Amino acid sequence: MAPIDPHSYTDSTHPLTTHISLTFYFDFPSSTIFSSALLTLSAPHSGEFTVDTRSLSITAVLDPTTRTPLPFTLQNPNPILGQSLTITLSNQSQFLIISKTSTSSSALQWLSPPQTFNKSFPFVYTQCQAIHARSIFPCQDTPAARIKYSAKLNVPRFLSAVMAAKHVNRRDPVVGETQGACEDSLWCGDGRIVEEFVMEQPVPTYLFAFAVGELGFREVGPRTRVYSEAVPGVLDAAAREFAGTEDMINVGEGLFGGYEWERFDLLVLPPSFPYGGMENPRMTFLTPTVIKGDATGAQVVAHELAHSWTGNLITNKTNEHFWLNEGFTTYAERRIVEAVQGKERAVLNVGIGWRGLVEEMERFKDNLEFTKLKTNQEGVDPDDVYSQVPYEKGFQFLWRIERQIGRPAFDEFLKKYIATFKFQSIDTDIFIDFLKANVPGIENQIDLKVWTEGTGIPPDAMEPVSEIYTKIVSLANEFKIGRMPNEDEVADWGGQEWELYLENLPKSVEASQVSALDARYRLSESKDYEVKVAFLHLAIASRCSNYYSEVEKTLKEVGRMKYLRPLYTALIQGIGKEEEKIFAKRVFSEACACYHPIAQGVVEAIFAKHM
Repeated sequence: MAPIDPHSYTDSTHPLTTHISLTFYFDFPSSTIFSSALLTLSAPHSGEFTVDTRSLSITAVLDPTTRTPLPFTLQNPNPILGQSLTITLSNQSQFLIISKTSTSSSALQWLSPPQTFNKSFPFVYTQCQAIHARSIFPCQDTPAARIKYSAKLNVPRFLSAVMAAKHVNRRDPVVGETQGACEDSLWCGDGRIVEEFVMEQPVPTYLFAFAVGELGFREVGPRTRVYSEAVPGVLDAAAREFAGTEDMINVGEGLFGGYEWERFDLLVLPPSFPYGGMENPRMTFLTPTVIKGDATGAQVVAHELAHSWTGNLITNKTNEHFWLNEGFTTYAERRIVEAVQGKERAVLNVGIGWRGLVEEMERFKDNLEFTKLKTNQEGVDPDDVYSQVPYEKGFQFLWRIERQIGRPAFDEFLKKYIATFKFQSIDTDIFIDFLKANVPGIENQIDLKVWTEGTGIPPDAMEPVSEIYTKIVSLANEFKIGRMPNEDEVADWGGQEWELYLENLPKSVEASQVSALDARYRLSESKDYEVKVAFLHLAIASRCSNYYSEVEKTLKEVGRMKYLRPLYTALIQGIGKEEEKIFAKRVFSEACACYHPIAQGVVEAIFAKHM
């Protein structure tokens, strides 16, 4: 066994999967999917062949031509990797796996009608990054293996499906098309419909995505629809927030080359979605918390759009090189924001990111490995070490190169980089070699090893400089000596300005100061969750317990990990916090059924560490 990736059982001596044909029957009453997966390999293989699974029941493995069973074994579960499925092949390049998901699938969240916006119909959606696709279907679940796929989704007729793939058809089920996923009588039962999709570009498995529910949409551009549950208020607010999407796509094409994915649709998910956004190709998934009412939520869309070039088109070979996805995308996002919303907006964005990077250095002070760009993740769950480091330190590295060689030269370099490696998965060493070959002498001007393999923040990283940024940080520093900003100073502040201000306040101030700030500016009632959570974090740190009811309400209405992680951590970290720990455990026990499995695991890991 020669692993290709610390997070996968994929063997580097085996051929890689090139195509998967999927058939899914959605059984909402049992929260399971009956499925078949026909895997096609790049070359015939004889002997043992290994794929990743997690919490799957494997019914059979068959030769697709003869339908004869192929021998297989399932290894005992590994808490991080799941189970390896080892199949014995005899000069075969295709095999068919019949399986069923479990209710504990880490990629799937099944929502009962009361957990949805409309309260009328069930809903299910996926989140496969980093290593959760294996809990839906068996696969070589590593970004080193890029696949094309086709999928037939059999769902109740009163629901509809979307995928991060091209929609081909919505039609009646046909006898004999299940590939063994389930009986024809079930497949062709009353009230069932089949939605067909195809993904024609090779993508890593973590970008596999679908959602099934009562869906509606609004057109917001020539290649963009906004989907959500069929709630006019949500759809209309999303359409307003993301009205400028086509402008951003045009800017992206000007900076990074043609948009290769045909469409850029957006799906606003229920509040339990664990991330701000997920860059699934053709269909970006978004949390409803990015609908802020002032179009600044479009910055998350700019980030997910930028992934269309950096992440989806060029992908990190393993999660140890995650900065190649996220550092590049954070840089690209800020270039798009600067072009569409102006330089000051982009600078605020960089400033908030800088603050986040400084805080992550504190979080990982006892585990400096995860302050590096190029990390060693052997035996590590990628969800446990997910942080802003690959985003913000990666951004800082690219910004440092830009400052060294100038923006015009860096823009040319970026375009060449994307054109050279598109539809490939690469690692840090490949990038560094390409950089040195195309920017001769750069290694004499920037210490590339310190940036990629060193811990902490390199000395030539840079906090942004601008009039508004400096003013906000200065006002935050004055808060330490009891001075609150007056109304004139904050008259034109939006959510980002307030977020930057709150992030720069000292982490522990008098409870009376916190209450006074809120009495004047009502930050605890903000509709912008970035502002609200930053304020509540400050309130917890200051032991300002009269805000704990608002903390509880927030932890129960959203499942985005960006908010759950700091609030739960602040409640239970430190000494003498017995009341807060009891409060946190009670809130989690009452809220966790509404969190995605990934978010549940992250909060449980926080409890395990601090309690």
